[in-house]
Amino acid sequence: MNPELKSLYQEVILDHNRNPRNFRRMDDADASLEGFNPLCGDRYTFFVKMDGERIVDVAFKGSGCAISKASASVMGALLKGKTKSEADAMFTQFHELVTGKLDAEAHADALGKLAAFGGVSEFPARVKCASLPWHTMHGLLGSQREPVSTE
Repeated sequence: MNPELKSLYQEVILDHNRNPRNFRRMDDADASLEGFNPLCGDRYTFFVKMDGERIVDVAFKGSGCAISKASASVMGALLKGKTKSEADAMFTQFHELVTGKLDAEAHADALGKLAAFGGVSEFPARVKCASLPWHTMHGLLGSQREPVSTE
């Protein structure tokens, strides 16, 4: 990966870890779901407020490593205003990105801030950290009520 892009992506992850967006409990949520990664110790509860099929608000609380917290923060910011089907497409795109099936550099414009997680595929143990928020939100939007685990 281009060293300048790598540095930029690292900054995005560090910024979202230090100052996570939407990091709060949402008392008026339509639904919530817990997700955890036993390997790393990441444990979050995600909240969503809907207007029909459209995501109005996303929030999360809990604790975890820098990768999982940054992933949750970026995800929440990107999903606001999206429909469930758009969120599904983003979930698939993100999963392909962190598992190395989608090249971050080649698709940087389309990926936007998600491209910051392209390097995660080089560290298999971190794929679960980055994916935890997305898998949990995917379950939440699909009406899953049992906690999501990366195991």
